[in-house]
Amino acid sequence: MFNWEKSFQKWRSFQSLDSSLQEELTKLQDDPVALEDAFYKELTFGTGGMRGVLGPGTNRMNIYVVRKAVNGLANYLLKNTVNVKDRGVVVAYDSRYMSQEFAVETAKVLGAYGIKTYVFESLRPTPLLSYAVRYLGTVGGVMITASHNPPEYNGFKVYNEDGGQITPSQAEQIIEEIQQTGDELLVPVLEKEYIEQEELLDWIGKEVDNAYLEQLKLISKLSLEEQDREKDLKIVFTPLHGAANDLVLNGLQQLHFNQLEVVEEQAVPDPEFSTVDSPNPEEHQAFTMAIAQGKEMGADILLGTDPDGDRLGVAAKGADGEYRVLTGNQLGALLLDYILSHSNPTVLKSARMLKTVVTSELGRAVADAYGVKTINTLTGFKYIGEKIHQFDATGETFIFGYEESYGYLISSISRDKDAVQAAVMACEMASYWKQQGKTLLEALDVLYEQHGYFLEGMSSLTLKGKAGTDQIASIMESFRKTSMNEIASFKVEKIEDYLVSERTIFEGEKKTETIELPRENMLKFILPNDSWVTLRPSGTEPKIKCYYGVCTDSKEKSETKLAALKETMDNKIKAILDGNTE
Repeated sequence: MFNWEKSFQKWRSFQSLDSSLQEELTKLQDDPVALEDAFYKELTFGTGGMRGVLGPGTNRMNIYVVRKAVNGLANYLLKNTVNVKDRGVVVAYDSRYMSQEFAVETAKVLGAYGIKTYVFESLRPTPLLSYAVRYLGTVGGVMITASHNPPEYNGFKVYNEDGGQITPSQAEQIIEEIQQTGDELLVPVLEKEYIEQEELLDWIGKEVDNAYLEQLKLISKLSLEEQDREKDLKIVFTPLHGAANDLVLNGLQQLHFNQLEVVEEQAVPDPEFSTVDSPNPEEHQAFTMAIAQGKEMGADILLGTDPDGDRLGVAAKGADGEYRVLTGNQLGALLLDYILSHSNPTVLKSARMLKTVVTSELGRAVADAYGVKTINTLTGFKYIGEKIHQFDATGETFIFGYEESYGYLISSISRDKDAVQAAVMACEMASYWKQQGKTLLEALDVLYEQHGYFLEGMSSLTLKGKAGTDQIASIMESFRKTSMNEIASFKVEKIEDYLVSERTIFEGEKKTETIELPRENMLKFILPNDSWVTLRPSGTEPKIKCYYGVCTDSKEKSETKLAALKETMDNKIKAILDGNTE
């Protein structure tokens, strides 16, 4: 069992402890609850990396925890990949506190093993890191980011040589190497000046950016003549103080989207994200300044990217002049329809659309209409990236991938969700629909008329600290033990338990099937008429999330059905937390 007091004493007595961490540690001594939380466990390295609150302690993001993770990564790479030292590792970072410092610490540990590290000279978005792994031919990559988490967080994401997030099996091997590392305070490092001198640290300029932008232009569904024509589309863009500003602007301008304004106050990198409550384009408040500027400009479309530039939010102007933020499910279905309708029918024969199990079934309906096969993956874009890699061997064609949480991928030049690609394609799509006399909201109505009124929702409950972790586990256990025959008067037709890879079917005689996906702590309840409910703990935040999806023939019916599902699940979770599990 992990002894947090012993671990704390070790840190406190370490003579060479970083001075800023030593100062914070001294302040923590008068707060035993916070002190225990900082040391009661080691920060979890999950299936893609780790993310946590900045500060001293084994359960916090700091240079020592990062060094230990990098040490494990170095040993894994040396054992499992070829030409490691020559091919090296590429590292990018966003605008968060300590991001550049953690990038340099990564290089210092890798340098101690003789492994070359390429580090971007300034902040870059996650999709560029994914692209850089493939472009530079490195054995892997590291992205220093906590995505859209609050300012006190940072994180460490690992990418494999394919440019995708590491697979679960790769993560298990890295975790094993991390666990064998030993004392995080004693991980060997070389000084930055030394690894620069020995050419073990190479600072990257604009070369990768320019190569990416060339590829980005090739993704367009426009003819060369159309690409060179100035577009009649007014755009407002906000990078929400993050890393995507330059690439999004350059990507749009090279296709001559010249009626383009940036929310200047939010174009400045800021680790506090001081103009928003949360730097998450999924939350509508993040668009407040963009909406105000859009109204002044008369913009057709508003774009917002999260701090590390892998998620995109879009708001479209309605007939009443007001802006409505599209959900990830809605934008994904629109992008999919635009891409498929502008693709060669011959290509579509082998094309595959990828989505996660908590993403709207509207995407499947759209894909079916074009004869394109849909493949479900577990939640998390790493599974979409892994599937694309498999297509390299099977001959299947990746056409589009997305998840409800504002992640989209159009071209496999990147192997993670890519807000830069999505931003440019969203504007191209909006321009197309404007030429047809329709807004994106009206284009969405066309999809609903064709396929049914699909509506989705998600609610989350934040439960922090050790107590919160225990509560989340209790909620999941209770749902597994309780017989759920119906939810909000809707019959449960199937239950999918991804933790045991088992699907239970209640139609007719009860039977079970194996789910051919990796194991994950998630439950999905399948209801009649393309409706469903899914419950899962977040892999990156102290939250438990409940997803809902319904389909009827009208907006009003779908809203009523969705509200009933949400109320029932909220009440059930509250009862569990109150100790009433009957």
